[in-house]
Amino acid sequence: MKPIVVIPTYNEQENIRKLVEIILKLEPQFSIIIVDDNSPDGTGKIADELKNENPGRVYVIHRPGKMGLGRAYIDGFKYALSLDADYIFEMDADFSHSPEKLPVFLKEMQDADIVIGSRYINGVSVINWPLRRLFLSVLASYYVRFITGMNLHDNTTGFKCFKRKVLENIKLDSIDSDGYSFQIEMNYRAIKKGFKIKEVPIIFIDRHSGSSKMSKAIIREAIIMVWKLKFGLYKK
Repeated sequence: MKPIVVIPTYNEQENIRKLVEIILKLEPQFSIIIVDDNSPDGTGKIADELKNENPGRVYVIHRPGKMGLGRAYIDGFKYALSLDADYIFEMDADFSHSPEKLPVFLKEMQDADIVIGSRYINGVSVINWPLRRLFLSVLASYYVRFITGMNLHDNTTGFKCFKRKVLENIKLDSIDSDGYSFQIEMNYRAIKKGFKIKEVPIIFIDRHSGSSKMSKAIIREAIIMVWKLKFGLYKK
């Protein structure tokens, strides 16, 4: 079994070393791919140090600049597949996703093709978010469920695990989305391919440090993308 965790980074120098060290101690089989977008705070340099300190377990992709979160995951997924990963995780670098949940996800993969960390399956499990942000996120999940018919409590979570066969059957280069709609599109395409998604409850804690990736452009993209999915107006 070869699980690999894909972690995009941009200005995460305060978090990345601690996060990597925690993940590597969880299970001896875990490996990590850091996808850094030329962070001006030196995150890429720290990533290289971690790679040198942990040969064969930490890998680094350096991109020339901010090229989008969705594309970062796709680049990481492709690299993970080339390394013969059986299970591919995605998670944030800022500790909003608890690394201790990774072994739990892996266990739940026994009867699922994708496991997602759901903030809303047991009520609302979000800490340190302003009410407006929380309302927007909950409303977005209802909106996506209503338009697309996907029966998921949390459609925009970025804490996931995929079986290899899922990513092999989704044409990654045809993914249209980049921000939060990337998560929606990946879920939708997987369901259309007949794959089973299982939600596992998590507690989402707002960023320990760094800055939010949310923007009006990302919100607009997500609003439009669900209609593209509904009417099949996306690359296949």
